[in-house]
Amino acid sequence: MADLEGEVLARIERQRKLRPRFRDERITMAHGAGGKATHTLVAGLFERAFANEVLSQLADAAVLEVDGANVAVTTDAFVVKPLRFPGGSIGELAVNGTVNDLSMAGARPVAITASFILEEGLDADVLRAEVSAMAEAARSAGVAVIAGDTKVVERDKADGMYISTSGLGVVDPRARLSGRSIQPGDRILCSGFVGDHGTAIMLARGDLDLDADVVSDTAPLWPLAEALLNAVAPGLRVMRDATRGGVATVLNELAGDADAGIVLDERKVPVRPAVKGACEILGIDPMYVANEGKLIAIVAPEAADAALKALRSAPGGGEAALVGEVADQPAGMVLVRTGFGGTRIMDMLIGDPLPRIC
Repeated sequence: MADLEGEVLARIERQRKLRPRFRDERITMAHGAGGKATHTLVAGLFERAFANEVLSQLADAAVLEVDGANVAVTTDAFVVKPLRFPGGSIGELAVNGTVNDLSMAGARPVAITASFILEEGLDADVLRAEVSAMAEAARSAGVAVIAGDTKVVERDKADGMYISTSGLGVVDPRARLSGRSIQPGDRILCSGFVGDHGTAIMLARGDLDLDADVVSDTAPLWPLAEALLNAVAPGLRVMRDATRGGVATVLNELAGDADAGIVLDERKVPVRPAVKGACEILGIDPMYVANEGKLIAIVAPEAADAALKALRSAPGGGEAALVGEVADQPAGMVLVRTGFGGTRIMDMLIGDPLPRIC
């Protein structure tokens, strides 16, 4: 039985190492879900077409050297429905999502630009509310909105509004972050409860007949990132925010980057009972549900305790936990130790169980 299991894992590993090719005939909602279809689209089409040294990093933000200074640049788009949901709105989400991608590169967010795609007939008070939400989120995150653009499209073509953003940050000189720096023995930390954002969106849509007080976790992550840099910069391997595709997608991407195995302890990942209950109703794993204010950090083993203390002392990190470790095998895969004492493979998300959540 052990030989058979080893053979199956070896086949999966060989398949994973093949460079994906985008061969789909039509774009589906799954291509925007952050899982396997998204990975194939990005790596098999965009990365091949735009191949360059910076793009090959495949991180949340690109880092460039400009006149001796390292700057981080990122871009994003937000198409969430409904526009307002418990704990946040599309405007707040657009700012926080952008500054968080910069933060995960170890960059202090400085400025963002914003483009608005507005639908004919949109209530002007709705637009005013989102502009106000963006302004307040920018002030809270310490960034300036410095440029933008506006387009209007026909009625029923944009779900009210879409927002596209770009962000600029200054990389902290202590940050030496790369998924390829991960080593066996490293520890994995999660900054708090997972699955809140995706569950809040489902509840706001009325997708679940569930009376639960769950709000989005949308928040800027630079305070957490800076706390880690202050505490354990030499031992900080990489940071990622677990947005589309959730914790599962982030860990699979990092396992692939490092060509290492990742072992997650399911019992140690913080999940609210209401989120767990909602996921059980839908038949999905909370590890695949999107977050907008949680990060995953991988640190050297000797830095783990200090990193955990730093996260728990920073705003938004009170529920941080050590949730797993890096192993040498199975390379490129994520294994989960279950609450029942067993082990299962946690692959990338297939399909799109939670559309339009960010």
